[in-house]
Amino acid sequence: MLLTRYTLIYALLMSAIVVASNIMVQYPLSGTLFGIALGDLLTWGAFTYPIAFLITDLTNRQFGPAIARRVVFVGFVVGVALSFYASMPRIAIASGTAFLIGQLLDISVFNRLRRQTWWQAPLAGSLMGSAIDTLLFFSIAFAPAFVFIGANDDFAIGWAPILGVFSADAPRWISWALGDLCVKVIVGVVLLLPYGALMNVLKPMPQAAKTA
Repeated sequence: MLLTRYTLIYALLMSAIVVASNIMVQYPLSGTLFGIALGDLLTWGAFTYPIAFLITDLTNRQFGPAIARRVVFVGFVVGVALSFYASMPRIAIASGTAFLIGQLLDISVFNRLRRQTWWQAPLAGSLMGSAIDTLLFFSIAFAPAFVFIGANDDFAIGWAPILGVFSADAPRWISWALGDLCVKVIVGVVLLLPYGALMNVLKPMPQAAKTA
């Protein structure tokens, strides 16, 4: 009963994060910072999506990789299905592909390092998962090569200074990807705080120890 209840809670949380991030990634930040146009650098989705790795890592710690993969698959199916209604189909496809591969990589890395110092597994898993997730998502969602999935976003493929500061120009989606990854790294480090705080509450179950 406990396993079923927690699996459902984690799956619902995961689905909510995927849907929210798919919506928010379509909205670049407004305004400027130190003369840098934030819309050329970041979308709001960069701040919400890293929470998905926290959910995956907490599930993995408490119930092991098999249950963590189940939560990821449920979040994938529900999140992507709802995203087709809440965002553009191309965004939903890009998100689903990147999410599934990135989260499964996170689970694999976490499980290999789970017996190391408490912060190593969640940090390494989230960073490696974030890197592949960012590469896949922004390429599929915005690169002109994937136009067969859906129409290009003219603003995303428009050229602007890289990260808003360099003299060289590139399509905005590349700066979004770089900015997104930087934010994910920072948020991933910050999320070690709630992970560490919840370690004493969400203790590993026997099945997690067997699969470690």
